Amino acid sequence: MPKQSRDMRHRAIHAQSSFGSRTDVGCVRERNEDSLVVSPPLFAVADGMGGHAAGDVASETAVETLQKFAPTSANVEDLGQAVINANMAVIEESRKAGLEGMGTTMTAAVIEKSRIAIAHVGDSRAYLLHHGRLQQITRDHSLMADMIEAGRITPEEARHHPNRSIITRALGSDPAMQPDLYELTASPGDRLLLCSDGLYSMVEDEQIQSILARTRDPQRCASALVNAAIAAGGLDNTTVIVVDITGDSIEQRKKKVFRSRMGMVALILALLAIVGTAAFALSSYINNSAYLITEDGKVAVYQGIDDEFLGMPLSHLDRVTDVKVDDLEAGVQVRLEEGIALDSLDEANNIINQYEEYVAQQQEAESAKNSKKKGGRE
Repeated sequence: MPKQSRDMRHRAIHAQSSFGSRTDVGCVRERNEDSLVVSPPLFAVADGMGGHAAGDVASETAVETLQKFAPTSANVEDLGQAVINANMAVIEESRKAGLEGMGTTMTAAVIEKSRIAIAHVGDSRAYLLHHGRLQQITRDHSLMADMIEAGRITPEEARHHPNRSIITRALGSDPAMQPDLYELTASPGDRLLLCSDGLYSMVEDEQIQSILARTRDPQRCASALVNAAIAAGGLDNTTVIVVDITGDSIEQRKKKVFRSRMGMVALILALLAIVGTAAFALSSYINNSAYLITEDGKVAVYQGIDDEFLGMPLSHLDRVTDVKVDDLEAGVQVRLEEGIALDSLDEANNIINQYEEYVAQQQEAESAKNSKKKGGRE
């Protein structure tokens, strides 16, 4: 499918999964070269490369071809062949368009009940959250991964290495390219994450695990992950797909509940306990959350989440800062109009401090520039 918008959200419920996605250009890049597929049972992330329009063309061509040839069941060999077809399509498009050197990563998954087939090329990633613990499924095809496995550098050193962007396998260069193939059986309640390197290069796995574990709604989870990457600097395009593995269909799960041998009293008590626990968890989540948004031209800090329940807001104003939105970068202004969800008031206040420092630096630079001009005239 064609690349969707630079800041795209997609929420849906499927018989076997519910999912959400978001892609964002970030704070530094001029264009978004990521593409994605959210078309159950097929999900995929492609991170284009090659400069100018080449990265866009490569990733768009790859996902369009993948969607054309991908299987409708979790057949890993057929999915791998679809990725091979995508590779040949990118090579052919490169020749026709005169965009030599363009390429793209590809991490694709087909989900069938609890079975997951994955085909992977490049340094985008697939993770699985299982019983609250994050596991990286795919292996990066990158220079850094090779050096880490060889014991030449540590994972932390790799995050800051000047050659961290070099990948060793991609779609678009080698007609003999073969994707890595993975098959796994997930459990109901597990969560699959597909992402471009714009996420994990900015956000540590521990924080990714925390966001995946505590943010129940997959669309809010996808947005929270992208917001975390942006808050950390947003040095690259970031694309995220979050898929909840539910296994059986909703109707099948209802029948299982009705067939259970629980007595009515035990069922009521269990439901009351669940409701109480959920209410407590929701209250804790709301009280420990915050977001930034534009209010009367300034940055306002709210505690809670930007939503309502039964017509009642789930947040309250903490304070309106002195930071003027117009003094910030254009990309930050756009995100503030929409609202930037954060994990806590402390995180919100830290970002406000960063905004204040940025504005002060800009004002100081402007003052110095004016003084220099005045001195020149004298």
